[in-house]
Amino acid sequence: MIKKFEIKSHDGPARLGKLNGEITPKLFNLKTMKISPSEGSSYNIDKPIAKLNVKETLKKAEENKDKCEFAVIQGSKYIDLRVKCAKELEKIGYNGFLIANSDELLLHPRDLVNLIVTLKKELNPTSFLIFTFAEPSFMPLLTYMGIDGFLIESAKYYSYLNDLMTPTKTYDLDEYALFDELSRDKLEQYNLKTLDFVIREIQAHIKNKSLRNLVEERSITTPQNVSSLKILDKNYMEYLLENTQLY
Repeated sequence: MIKKFEIKSHDGPARLGKLNGEITPKLFNLKTMKISPSEGSSYNIDKPIAKLNVKETLKKAEENKDKCEFAVIQGSKYIDLRVKCAKELEKIGYNGFLIANSDELLLHPRDLVNLIVTLKKELNPTSFLIFTFAEPSFMPLLTYMGIDGFLIESAKYYSYLNDLMTPTKTYDLDEYALFDELSRDKLEQYNLKTLDFVIREIQAHIKNKSLRNLVEERSITTPQNVSSLKILDKNYMEYLLENTQLY
């Protein structure tokens, strides 16, 4: 069940590694992932219900541990439940985790930063985190905080919305007529190429110890991006400096 994950180098909390021979951070394909079933819930839900969902998620993860390689960290907006879920999943034997409700987390910068940093501090170094639906402009910051992978399904998701993804901005083609005509399949392929470019860009910056430069460059692209970086710098500077090379 455990996938072999090796950490090769750091650039701040960001990690360049190898997962079964492939370089990380990387793009994951849901079609090739064996993910344990989980009990999902909305982000803003009462805590007793979120507790029950975590309990059911752990039960399903235990039942499927011999045939699944990844598990889902549930817990809605409650960080203590998320940490409990993740640590119990590690005890079961998982080391690859998808973060549930990622689209909602992007709308709540403080929750996003607090959750990722807390998970990184609590989990084993050989565990890795996958963020599901992130716009390309947000991927450098998420990686800088400690995310190790993203889903290629973002390309299809945004193509259904008729959104074109670029490294710096996502364009609603109903509002911005960048192309006269672009089929959904071609739009999905364009978006997938953007995701591939951004992940390669991130890998190159980690190798060159310049990811922070890329993060600051992209931080001005959305209000959520700006807020997340400010919160990260204000509240977690020690965390950022732990693995930052001094010159």
